[in-house]
Amino acid sequence: MSNLSPREEASFDAKTDIEEYNNFIKENPDLQAVEFLMVDPNGIMRGKWAPADALKKAFEEGVNFPMSIHGLDIWGREVEETGIHIETGDMDGFCRAVPGTLSLVPWASRSTAQVLLTTFTPEDEPLRYDCRNALARITKALAQRDLYPVVAFEVEFYFLEPNTSGDGLMPTPVGASAGPDRQRMYGLDDLEDYAELFDDIRAAADAQKVPIDTIIKEAAPGQFEVNLKHRCDPLKAADDVIMLRRIVFGSARKHGLQATFMAKPFIDYAGNGMHIHASVLDGEGNNIFDEEKFDDAKEKLGGAIAELIRTMPQGLLMFINSWNGFRRIQPGSYAPTRAVWAENNRSVALRIPASTSKNRRLEHRIAGADANPYIVLCALLQAMLDGLEKLETPPPQITGNAYDDNNAELLPDDMDEALILMQRGDFADRALGPELSRIYKHLKRAEILAFWAEITPLEQSTYL
Repeated sequence: MSNLSPREEASFDAKTDIEEYNNFIKENPDLQAVEFLMVDPNGIMRGKWAPADALKKAFEEGVNFPMSIHGLDIWGREVEETGIHIETGDMDGFCRAVPGTLSLVPWASRSTAQVLLTTFTPEDEPLRYDCRNALARITKALAQRDLYPVVAFEVEFYFLEPNTSGDGLMPTPVGASAGPDRQRMYGLDDLEDYAELFDDIRAAADAQKVPIDTIIKEAAPGQFEVNLKHRCDPLKAADDVIMLRRIVFGSARKHGLQATFMAKPFIDYAGNGMHIHASVLDGEGNNIFDEEKFDDAKEKLGGAIAELIRTMPQGLLMFINSWNGFRRIQPGSYAPTRAVWAENNRSVALRIPASTSKNRRLEHRIAGADANPYIVLCALLQAMLDGLEKLETPPPQITGNAYDDNNAELLPDDMDEALILMQRGDFADRALGPELSRIYKHLKRAEILAFWAEITPLEQSTYL
Protein backbone atom coordinates (compact mmCIF):
# COMPACT_ATOMS: atom_id res chain seq x y z
CA MET A 1 0.00 0.00 0.00
CA SER A 2 1.20 3.49 -0.86
CA ASN A 3 1.87 6.04 1.89
CA LEU A 4 0.95 8.86 -0.46
CA SER A 5 -2.29 10.80 -0.11
CA PRO A 6 -4.91 10.38 -2.86
CA ARG A 7 -3.99 13.84 -4.16
CA GLU A 8 -0.32 12.90 -4.42
CA GLU A 9 -1.12 9.60 -6.11
CA ALA A 10 -3.36 11.29 -8.66
CA SER A 11 -0.59 13.74 -9.55
CA PHE A 12 1.46 10.97 -11.14
CA ASP A 13 1.46 10.75 -14.91
CA ALA A 14 -0.08 7.39 -15.85
CA LYS A 15 1.63 7.09 -19.22
CA THR A 16 3.04 3.72 -20.19
CA ASP A 17 6.45 3.13 -18.64
CA ILE A 18 8.93 1.29 -20.86
CA GLU A 19 10.70 0.15 -17.68
CA GLU A 20 7.77 -2.17 -16.97
CA TYR A 21 8.46 -3.89 -20.28
CA ASN A 22 12.24 -3.99 -19.72
CA ASN A 23 11.88 -5.53 -16.26
CA PHE A 24 9.36 -8.09 -17.50
CA ILE A 25 11.61 -9.24 -20.36
CA LYS A 26 14.55 -9.47 -17.98
CA GLU A 27 12.49 -11.77 -15.73
CA ASN A 28 11.05 -13.75 -18.68
CA PRO A 29 13.79 -14.01 -21.32
CA ASP A 30 12.19 -17.10 -22.91
CA LEU A 31 8.91 -15.34 -23.72
CA GLN A 32 7.35 -16.77 -26.88
CA ALA A 33 4.04 -14.97 -27.41
CA VAL A 34 1.83 -12.13 -26.23
CA GLU A 35 -1.93 -11.69 -26.05
CA PHE A 36 -3.12 -8.11 -26.59
CA LEU A 37 -6.40 -7.48 -24.76
CA MET A 38 -9.03 -4.78 -25.24
CA VAL A 39 -12.54 -4.25 -23.83
CA ASP A 40 -15.40 -3.19 -26.09
CA PRO A 41 -18.54 -1.28 -24.96
CA ASN A 42 -20.37 -4.56 -24.31
CA GLY A 43 -17.71 -5.53 -21.76
CA ILE A 44 -16.35 -8.25 -24.05
CA MET A 45 -12.60 -8.77 -24.20
CA ARG A 46 -11.25 -8.67 -27.74
CA GLY A 47 -7.71 -8.58 -29.10
CA LYS A 48 -5.13 -10.64 -30.91
CA TRP A 49 -2.19 -12.95 -30.42
CA ALA A 50 1.28 -11.88 -31.51
CA PRO A 51 4.92 -13.04 -31.29
CA ALA A 52 6.84 -11.94 -28.23
CA ASP A 53 8.84 -9.31 -30.11
CA ALA A 54 5.62 -7.35 -30.74
CA LEU A 55 5.24 -6.59 -27.03
CA LYS A 56 7.71 -3.71 -26.95
CA LYS A 57 5.68 -1.82 -29.53
CA ALA A 58 2.70 -1.73 -27.16
CA PHE A 59 4.87 0.15 -24.64
CA GLU A 60 6.23 2.59 -27.21
CA GLU A 61 4.06 3.87 -30.07
CA GLY A 62 1.21 1.39 -29.62
CA VAL A 63 -0.21 -1.63 -31.46
CA ASN A 64 -2.47 -0.96 -34.44
CA PHE A 65 -6.16 -1.85 -34.09
CA PRO A 66 -9.12 -0.48 -36.06
CA MET A 67 -10.89 2.07 -33.88
CA SER A 68 -14.15 0.46 -35.01
CA ILE A 69 -13.48 -2.39 -32.58
CA HIS A 70 -15.38 -0.12 -30.17
CA GLY A 71 -18.45 -0.30 -32.42
CA LEU A 72 -19.08 -4.06 -32.53
CA ASP A 73 -22.29 -5.61 -31.25
CA ILE A 74 -22.49 -8.41 -28.69
CA TRP A 75 -21.82 -10.97 -31.47
CA GLY A 76 -18.77 -9.10 -32.77
CA ARG A 77 -20.54 -7.72 -35.86
CA GLU A 78 -20.18 -4.22 -37.23
CA VAL A 79 -23.12 -1.92 -36.52
CA GLU A 80 -23.20 0.54 -39.40
CA GLU A 81 -25.40 3.02 -37.52
CA THR A 82 -22.47 3.83 -35.23
CA GLY A 83 -20.78 5.62 -38.13
CA ILE A 84 -17.29 4.42 -37.21
CA HIS A 85 -16.77 1.52 -39.64
CA ILE A 86 -16.12 1.51 -43.40
CA GLU A 87 -17.72 4.94 -43.92
CA THR A 88 -14.70 6.44 -42.10
CA GLY A 89 -12.22 4.25 -43.97
CA ASP A 90 -12.09 2.00 -40.88
CA MET A 91 -9.02 3.82 -39.61
CA ASP A 92 -6.50 2.35 -37.21
CA GLY A 93 -5.85 3.72 -33.78
CA PHE A 94 -2.81 3.08 -31.64
CA CYS A 95 -3.45 0.88 -28.64
CA ARG A 96 -0.98 1.25 -25.80
CA ALA A 97 -0.25 -0.95 -22.81
CA VAL A 98 -2.12 -0.06 -19.62
CA PRO A 99 0.48 0.34 -16.86
CA GLY A 100 0.52 -2.50 -14.37
CA THR A 101 -1.39 -5.03 -16.51
CA LEU A 102 1.55 -6.90 -18.07
CA SER A 103 1.79 -10.45 -16.75
CA LEU A 104 2.22 -14.07 -17.75
CA VAL A 105 -0.75 -16.24 -18.76
CA PRO A 106 -0.59 -19.12 -16.24
CA TRP A 107 -2.76 -21.54 -18.22
CA ALA A 108 -0.97 -21.05 -21.57
CA SER A 109 0.84 -24.06 -23.06
CA ARG A 110 3.94 -21.97 -23.81
CA SER A 111 5.51 -18.88 -22.26
CA THR A 112 2.91 -16.22 -23.05
CA ALA A 113 2.39 -12.68 -21.80
CA GLN A 114 -0.82 -10.69 -21.70
CA VAL A 115 -1.36 -6.96 -21.48
CA LEU A 116 -4.43 -4.74 -21.47
CA LEU A 117 -4.53 -1.96 -24.07
CA THR A 118 -6.30 1.39 -24.34
CA THR A 119 -6.90 3.26 -27.61
CA PHE A 120 -5.43 6.51 -28.89
CA THR A 121 -6.28 8.29 -32.13
CA PRO A 122 -3.75 8.85 -34.95
CA GLU A 123 -3.44 12.38 -33.50
CA ASP A 124 -2.26 10.85 -30.19
CA GLU A 125 -5.40 11.76 -28.26
CA PRO A 126 -7.27 9.28 -26.04
CA LEU A 127 -10.09 7.83 -28.14
CA ARG A 128 -13.24 9.22 -26.53
CA TYR A 129 -15.38 6.18 -27.29
CA ASP A 130 -12.95 3.73 -25.68
CA CYS A 131 -14.81 2.88 -22.45
CA ARG A 132 -11.63 2.98 -20.38
CA ASN A 133 -10.88 6.49 -21.59
CA ALA A 134 -14.45 7.51 -20.73
CA LEU A 135 -13.91 6.40 -17.13
CA ALA A 136 -10.55 8.20 -17.05
CA ARG A 137 -12.34 11.44 -17.97
CA ILE A 138 -14.73 11.18 -15.00
CA THR A 139 -11.95 10.18 -12.62
CA LYS A 140 -10.04 13.29 -13.65
CA ALA A 141 -13.14 15.46 -13.25
CA LEU A 142 -13.48 14.23 -9.67
CA ALA A 143 -9.77 14.77 -8.97
CA GLN A 144 -10.09 18.37 -10.17
CA ARG A 145 -12.58 18.81 -7.31
CA ASP A 146 -10.16 17.09 -4.92
CA LEU A 147 -12.41 14.01 -4.76
CA TYR A 148 -11.03 10.47 -5.06
CA PRO A 149 -13.45 7.52 -5.27
CA VAL A 150 -12.72 4.26 -3.49
CA VAL A 151 -14.50 1.32 -5.11
CA ALA A 152 -14.64 -2.44 -4.70
CA PHE A 153 -16.47 -5.01 -6.83
CA GLU A 154 -18.23 -8.22 -5.83
CA VAL A 155 -18.74 -10.55 -8.80
CA GLU A 156 -20.84 -13.72 -9.04
CA PHE A 157 -20.42 -16.58 -11.52
CA TYR A 158 -21.19 -20.26 -12.11
CA PHE A 159 -18.93 -23.23 -12.67
CA LEU A 160 -20.52 -25.55 -15.25
CA GLU A 161 -20.10 -29.14 -16.33
CA PRO A 162 -19.09 -29.03 -20.03
CA ASN A 163 -21.76 -30.20 -22.44
CA THR A 164 -20.00 -32.71 -24.67
CA SER A 165 -23.15 -34.11 -26.31
CA GLY A 166 -23.17 -31.57 -29.13
CA ASP A 167 -26.90 -30.90 -28.68
CA GLY A 168 -26.35 -27.17 -28.14
CA LEU A 169 -28.04 -27.16 -24.74
CA MET A 170 -26.78 -25.07 -21.84
CA PRO A 171 -24.28 -26.90 -19.61
CA THR A 172 -25.51 -27.63 -16.09
CA PRO A 173 -24.03 -26.11 -12.91
CA VAL A 174 -21.64 -28.31 -10.99
CA GLY A 175 -23.54 -29.97 -8.18
CA ALA A 176 -26.95 -29.51 -9.81
CA SER A 177 -27.46 -33.27 -10.18
CA ALA A 178 -27.79 -33.46 -6.38
CA GLY A 179 -31.17 -31.71 -6.70
CA PRO A 180 -32.54 -28.17 -7.01
CA ASP A 181 -32.55 -27.59 -3.24
CA ARG A 182 -28.77 -28.04 -2.94
CA GLN A 183 -28.01 -24.33 -2.49
CA ARG A 184 -25.64 -24.62 0.48
CA MET A 185 -25.20 -20.84 0.64
CA TYR A 186 -21.94 -19.93 2.38
CA GLY A 187 -21.12 -23.64 2.41
CA LEU A 188 -17.50 -24.46 3.20
CA ASP A 189 -17.73 -27.97 1.75
CA ASP A 190 -18.39 -26.58 -1.72
CA LEU A 191 -15.33 -24.37 -1.45
CA GLU A 192 -13.30 -27.38 -0.33
CA ASP A 193 -14.59 -29.42 -3.29
CA TYR A 194 -13.00 -26.90 -5.66
CA ALA A 195 -10.06 -25.89 -3.48
CA GLU A 196 -7.47 -26.68 -6.17
CA LEU A 197 -9.36 -24.59 -8.72
CA PHE A 198 -9.65 -21.65 -6.33
CA ASP A 199 -5.97 -22.04 -5.44
CA ASP A 200 -5.17 -21.62 -9.15
CA ILE A 201 -7.47 -18.60 -9.36
CA ARG A 202 -5.76 -16.96 -6.38
CA ALA A 203 -2.30 -17.77 -7.72
CA ALA A 204 -3.14 -16.30 -11.12
CA ALA A 205 -4.66 -13.24 -9.47
CA ASP A 206 -1.54 -12.72 -7.36
CA ALA A 207 0.65 -13.02 -10.46
CA GLN A 208 -1.51 -10.50 -12.31
CA LYS A 209 -1.85 -8.12 -9.32
CA VAL A 210 -5.63 -8.64 -9.10
CA PRO A 211 -6.43 -8.16 -5.39
CA ILE A 212 -8.86 -10.96 -4.47
CA ASP A 213 -10.32 -10.69 -0.97
CA THR A 214 -12.94 -13.30 -0.05
CA ILE A 215 -14.47 -16.20 -2.00
CA ILE A 216 -18.03 -17.22 -1.10
CA LYS A 217 -20.40 -20.03 -2.03
CA GLU A 218 -23.54 -18.34 -3.34
CA ALA A 219 -27.26 -19.13 -3.57
CA ALA A 220 -27.36 -21.84 -6.25
CA PRO A 221 -25.54 -25.05 -7.21
CA GLY A 222 -22.16 -24.20 -8.69
CA GLN A 223 -22.52 -20.48 -8.00
CA PHE A 224 -19.73 -18.56 -6.28
CA GLU A 225 -18.77 -14.96 -5.59
CA VAL A 226 -15.35 -13.35 -5.56
CA ASN A 227 -14.94 -10.09 -3.67
CA LEU A 228 -12.16 -7.81 -4.81
CA LYS A 229 -10.33 -5.47 -2.47
CA HIS A 230 -11.11 -1.76 -2.61
CA ARG A 231 -9.08 0.53 -4.85
CA CYS A 232 -8.62 4.28 -4.65
CA ASP A 233 -8.37 4.14 -8.44
CA PRO A 234 -11.58 3.40 -10.39
CA LEU A 235 -9.65 2.46 -13.53
CA LYS A 236 -7.64 -0.20 -11.72
CA ALA A 237 -10.79 -1.47 -10.00
CA ALA A 238 -12.49 -1.94 -13.39
CA ASP A 239 -9.32 -3.55 -14.79
CA ASP A 240 -9.48 -6.00 -11.88
CA VAL A 241 -12.97 -7.16 -12.91
CA ILE A 242 -11.93 -7.69 -16.53
CA MET A 243 -8.84 -9.63 -15.51
CA LEU A 244 -10.74 -11.64 -12.88
CA ARG A 245 -13.22 -12.85 -15.50
CA ARG A 246 -10.34 -13.97 -17.70
CA ILE A 247 -8.66 -15.72 -14.77
CA VAL A 248 -11.85 -17.59 -13.84
CA PHE A 249 -12.47 -18.65 -17.45
CA GLY A 250 -8.89 -19.83 -17.96
CA SER A 251 -8.58 -21.60 -14.62
CA ALA A 252 -11.93 -23.38 -15.07
CA ARG A 253 -10.87 -24.70 -18.50
CA LYS A 254 -7.65 -26.00 -16.97
CA HIS A 255 -9.79 -28.08 -14.56
CA GLY A 256 -12.13 -29.39 -17.25
CA LEU A 257 -14.99 -27.01 -16.39
CA GLN A 258 -16.66 -24.02 -17.94
CA ALA A 259 -17.49 -20.75 -16.20
CA THR A 260 -20.14 -18.15 -16.95
CA PHE A 261 -20.78 -14.60 -15.76
CA MET A 262 -24.04 -14.52 -17.74
CA ALA A 263 -26.53 -12.46 -15.72
CA LYS A 264 -29.34 -15.06 -15.74
CA PRO A 265 -28.14 -18.37 -17.17
CA PHE A 266 -30.84 -20.49 -15.48
CA ILE A 267 -34.52 -19.77 -14.84
CA ASP A 268 -34.63 -21.90 -11.70
CA TYR A 269 -31.47 -20.55 -10.09
CA ALA A 270 -30.21 -17.18 -8.89
CA GLY A 271 -28.75 -14.73 -11.38
CA ASN A 272 -25.19 -13.44 -11.37
CA GLY A 273 -24.85 -9.91 -10.03
CA MET A 274 -22.01 -7.42 -9.73
CA HIS A 275 -22.22 -5.19 -6.65
CA ILE A 276 -20.07 -2.09 -6.22
CA HIS A 277 -19.10 -0.56 -2.89
CA ALA A 278 -18.16 3.10 -3.21
CA SER A 279 -17.02 5.93 -0.99
CA VAL A 280 -15.12 9.15 -1.70
CA LEU A 281 -11.91 10.48 -0.13
CA ASP A 282 -10.70 14.04 0.04
CA GLY A 283 -7.14 14.89 -0.94
CA GLU A 284 -5.80 13.96 2.48
CA GLY A 285 -7.37 10.52 2.47
CA ASN A 286 -10.41 11.23 4.66
CA ASN A 287 -13.77 9.64 3.83
CA ILE A 288 -16.13 12.53 3.10
CA PHE A 289 -19.07 10.39 4.31
CA ASP A 290 -17.51 10.02 7.79
CA GLU A 291 -19.91 11.81 10.15
CA GLU A 292 -17.37 11.74 12.97
CA LYS A 293 -14.92 13.65 10.79
CA PHE A 294 -17.12 16.07 8.85
CA ASP A 295 -20.22 17.97 9.95
CA ASP A 296 -21.65 17.88 6.42
CA ALA A 297 -20.94 14.17 5.80
CA LYS A 298 -24.59 13.17 6.08
CA GLU A 299 -25.63 15.83 3.56
CA LYS A 300 -22.97 14.68 1.12
CA LEU A 301 -23.98 11.04 1.36
CA GLY A 302 -27.62 12.09 1.01
CA GLY A 303 -26.81 14.14 -2.09
CA ALA A 304 -25.04 11.19 -3.69
CA ILE A 305 -27.95 8.88 -2.85
CA ALA A 306 -30.52 11.35 -4.22
CA GLU A 307 -28.84 11.60 -7.62
CA LEU A 308 -28.13 7.87 -7.85
CA ILE A 309 -31.84 7.17 -7.25
CA ARG A 310 -33.00 9.90 -9.64
CA THR A 311 -30.82 8.73 -12.54
CA MET A 312 -31.30 5.01 -11.93
CA PRO A 313 -34.11 4.37 -14.46
CA GLN A 314 -32.46 6.23 -17.36
CA GLY A 315 -29.05 4.80 -16.49
CA LEU A 316 -30.21 1.21 -16.04
CA LEU A 317 -28.98 0.03 -19.45
CA MET A 318 -25.44 0.90 -18.39
CA PHE A 319 -25.77 -1.44 -15.40
CA ILE A 320 -27.78 -4.18 -17.13
CA ASN A 321 -26.27 -4.21 -20.59
CA SER A 322 -27.64 -7.43 -22.08
CA TRP A 323 -31.01 -8.72 -23.24
CA ASN A 324 -30.60 -11.64 -20.87
CA GLY A 325 -29.69 -9.38 -17.95
CA PHE A 326 -33.25 -8.13 -17.55
CA ARG A 327 -34.40 -11.69 -16.75
CA ARG A 328 -32.47 -11.35 -13.50
CA ILE A 329 -34.69 -8.49 -12.26
CA GLN A 330 -37.32 -10.48 -10.41
CA PRO A 331 -39.10 -9.84 -7.07
CA GLY A 332 -37.61 -11.71 -4.15
CA SER A 333 -34.43 -12.59 -6.04
CA TYR A 334 -32.08 -10.14 -4.27
CA ALA A 335 -31.86 -8.37 -7.62
CA PRO A 336 -33.54 -4.97 -7.17
CA THR A 337 -36.73 -4.08 -9.04
CA ARG A 338 -37.31 -0.56 -7.70
CA ALA A 339 -35.29 2.66 -7.49
CA VAL A 340 -35.06 2.72 -3.70
CA TRP A 341 -32.44 2.85 -0.98
CA ALA A 342 -32.07 1.84 2.66
CA GLU A 343 -29.52 1.15 5.34
CA ASN A 344 -28.53 -2.47 5.94
CA ASN A 345 -31.21 -3.89 3.64
CA ARG A 346 -30.43 -6.29 0.76
CA SER A 347 -33.78 -5.93 -1.01
CA VAL A 348 -32.97 -2.42 -2.27
CA ALA A 349 -31.08 -1.11 -5.28
CA LEU A 350 -28.83 1.14 -3.19
CA ARG A 351 -27.78 -0.12 0.22
CA ILE A 352 -25.82 1.64 2.95
CA PRO A 353 -23.98 -1.28 4.59
CA ALA A 354 -23.54 -1.56 8.33
CA SER A 355 -20.10 -0.11 9.10
CA THR A 356 -18.10 2.23 11.25
CA SER A 357 -18.43 5.93 10.46
CA LYS A 358 -14.91 5.96 9.02
CA ASN A 359 -15.88 3.25 6.52
CA ARG A 360 -19.26 4.74 5.58
CA ARG A 361 -20.06 3.85 1.99
CA LEU A 362 -22.84 2.87 -0.38
CA GLU A 363 -23.39 -0.43 -2.17
CA HIS A 364 -24.84 -0.31 -5.67
CA ARG A 365 -26.65 -3.64 -6.26
CA ILE A 366 -28.11 -3.41 -9.77
CA ALA A 367 -25.43 -4.47 -12.26
CA GLY A 368 -25.28 -7.90 -13.84
CA ALA A 369 -22.00 -9.80 -13.60
CA ASP A 370 -21.56 -9.52 -17.38
CA ALA A 371 -21.80 -5.71 -17.44
CA ASN A 372 -18.93 -3.53 -18.61
CA PRO A 373 -17.23 -2.38 -15.36
CA TYR A 374 -15.86 0.81 -16.96
CA ILE A 375 -19.32 1.87 -18.11
CA VAL A 376 -20.86 0.84 -14.79
CA LEU A 377 -18.41 3.10 -12.95
CA CYS A 378 -18.95 5.92 -15.45
CA ALA A 379 -22.64 5.94 -14.56
CA LEU A 380 -22.09 5.44 -10.83
CA LEU A 381 -19.41 8.11 -10.44
CA GLN A 382 -21.13 10.67 -12.67
CA ALA A 383 -24.28 10.40 -10.56
CA MET A 384 -22.25 10.69 -7.35
CA LEU A 385 -20.37 13.71 -8.69
CA ASP A 386 -23.61 15.43 -9.69
CA GLY A 387 -25.15 14.56 -6.36
CA LEU A 388 -22.25 15.99 -4.39
CA GLU A 389 -22.63 19.25 -6.29
CA LYS A 390 -26.43 19.47 -5.96
CA LEU A 391 -26.67 18.17 -2.35
CA GLU A 392 -30.37 17.42 -2.71
CA THR A 393 -32.29 15.49 -0.06
CA PRO A 394 -32.88 11.84 -0.98
CA PRO A 395 -36.34 10.24 -0.82
CA PRO A 396 -37.13 8.45 2.44
CA GLN A 397 -35.42 5.11 2.82
CA ILE A 398 -37.38 1.88 2.55
CA THR A 399 -38.08 -0.25 5.59
CA GLY A 400 -38.63 -3.98 5.31
CA ASN A 401 -39.06 -5.74 1.97
CA ALA A 402 -38.57 -3.32 -0.93
CA TYR A 403 -40.35 -5.69 -3.32
CA ASP A 404 -43.60 -5.04 -1.42
CA ASP A 405 -43.42 -1.24 -1.65
CA ASN A 406 -45.89 -0.32 -4.40
CA ASN A 407 -45.20 3.42 -4.02
CA ALA A 408 -41.58 3.23 -5.18
CA GLU A 409 -40.69 3.60 -8.86
CA LEU A 410 -40.31 0.33 -10.73
CA LEU A 411 -37.18 -0.06 -12.79
CA PRO A 412 -37.59 -1.06 -16.45
CA ASP A 413 -37.87 -4.81 -16.77
CA ASP A 414 -36.93 -5.12 -20.44
CA MET A 415 -34.13 -3.82 -22.61
CA ASP A 416 -36.33 -1.87 -25.01
CA GLU A 417 -37.93 0.22 -22.26
CA ALA A 418 -34.52 0.84 -20.68
CA LEU A 419 -33.15 2.11 -24.01
CA ILE A 420 -36.15 4.41 -24.48
CA LEU A 421 -35.58 5.95 -21.05
CA MET A 422 -31.87 6.35 -21.78
CA GLN A 423 -32.62 8.12 -25.06
CA ARG A 424 -35.11 10.51 -23.44
CA GLY A 425 -32.64 11.76 -20.84
CA ASP A 426 -29.19 13.30 -21.01
CA PHE A 427 -27.57 11.26 -18.26
CA ALA A 428 -25.82 8.79 -20.60
CA ASP A 429 -24.30 11.65 -22.59
CA ARG A 430 -22.85 13.12 -19.41
CA ALA A 431 -21.72 9.79 -17.98
CA LEU A 432 -20.17 8.32 -21.13
CA GLY A 433 -19.52 11.41 -23.21
CA PRO A 434 -21.59 12.13 -26.33
CA GLU A 435 -19.58 9.87 -28.67
CA LEU A 436 -19.61 6.71 -26.58
CA SER A 437 -23.22 7.36 -25.52
CA ARG A 438 -24.35 7.55 -29.16
CA ILE A 439 -22.44 4.41 -30.12
CA TYR A 440 -23.67 2.49 -27.07
CA LYS A 441 -27.31 3.28 -27.86
CA HIS A 442 -26.88 2.05 -31.44
CA LEU A 443 -25.23 -1.17 -30.19
CA LYS A 444 -28.07 -1.85 -27.77
CA ARG A 445 -30.70 -1.10 -30.45
CA ALA A 446 -28.98 -3.60 -32.76
CA GLU A 447 -29.06 -6.19 -29.97
CA ILE A 448 -32.78 -5.60 -29.38
CA LEU A 449 -33.58 -5.91 -33.08
CA ALA A 450 -31.63 -9.17 -33.30
CA PHE A 451 -33.70 -10.73 -30.52
CA TRP A 452 -36.93 -9.38 -31.99
CA ALA A 453 -36.03 -11.13 -35.25
CA GLU A 454 -36.02 -14.57 -33.60
CA ILE A 455 -39.16 -16.67 -33.01
CA THR A 456 -38.59 -18.66 -29.82
CA PRO A 457 -39.22 -22.43 -29.57
CA LEU A 458 -41.88 -21.68 -26.95
CA GLU A 459 -43.78 -19.47 -29.39
CA GLN A 460 -43.57 -22.12 -32.09
CA SER A 461 -44.70 -24.94 -29.79
CA THR A 462 -47.58 -22.78 -28.53
CA TYR A 463 -48.98 -21.21 -31.67
CA LEU A 464 -48.16 -23.53 -34.61
